[in-house]
Amino acid sequence: MLGVRRVLKAAGRAVPGQGISRRIADARTYWSAMSGEAWASDSHWRTGLGDEAWLEVGRNHLDIFHRFAKGLDLPSGPGRVIEWGCGGGANAVAFAPIASTFLAADIAPESVTECVRQVRAVCQTPVEPVHVDIANPERAVDGREGSCDTFLCLYVLELTAGPEEALRIVRIAERLLVSGGLALIQVKYRTADRRTRGHRRDYRRNLANMTTFGIDEFWLRAIDCGLTPKLITLVPRNRLDARYAYYALIKP
Repeated sequence: MLGVRRVLKAAGRAVPGQGISRRIADARTYWSAMSGEAWASDSHWRTGLGDEAWLEVGRNHLDIFHRFAKGLDLPSGPGRVIEWGCGGGANAVAFAPIASTFLAADIAPESVTECVRQVRAVCQTPVEPVHVDIANPERAVDGREGSCDTFLCLYVLELTAGPEEALRIVRIAERLLVSGGLALIQVKYRTADRRTRGHRRDYRRNLANMTTFGIDEFWLRAIDCGLTPKLITLVPRNRLDARYAYYALIKP
């Protein structure tokens, strides 16, 4: 099959994508494996990124949150926070100390446990584990509708199995947020370079670029999901990767 893909690319023809069910299954397999240095780095565990980069992730995202909150005349504290895709707690240790409650949600149970452990090591903020089924993420919302002031989803949507799977998470944010609540969501944006398009196959090899959006495209799709975009900031490159777009979305 590898040879067929090379021939198709050389001929300038598109390589056929895999079905969404296959991509979701491959994603489940990867994130449940919990093996190797790459997994720890991809999951943003402290042991995977190293202390300096791990702490920098949370600091940078908290700074973006404060800039958005100030620009929108929102409270400087995030209130009750859920982080969708908490990984090893890099964002949680920055946000939890100023939150009233922190909900750590992830498809990898080991990451939820690690995130909770890291939060409890730095503050007394109540922290709740939330286990997410990648095939049915909406189930994690049941009983929590309209209960969160802030929804964080950072370094996650590019890892989803396709744009519609990413937008499921945006719709989940709408369900979880109180009226007037803030969703801070980051996507990988694509450019005119065709290599920045999202992939439709080979999840393990392409996981950090599986799903990308045009900058205006995600703005409009968020509206379709029931959230109102207010602000955006771009980070063309940082120490981890490139083409990050951060959106401040408000639930009406």
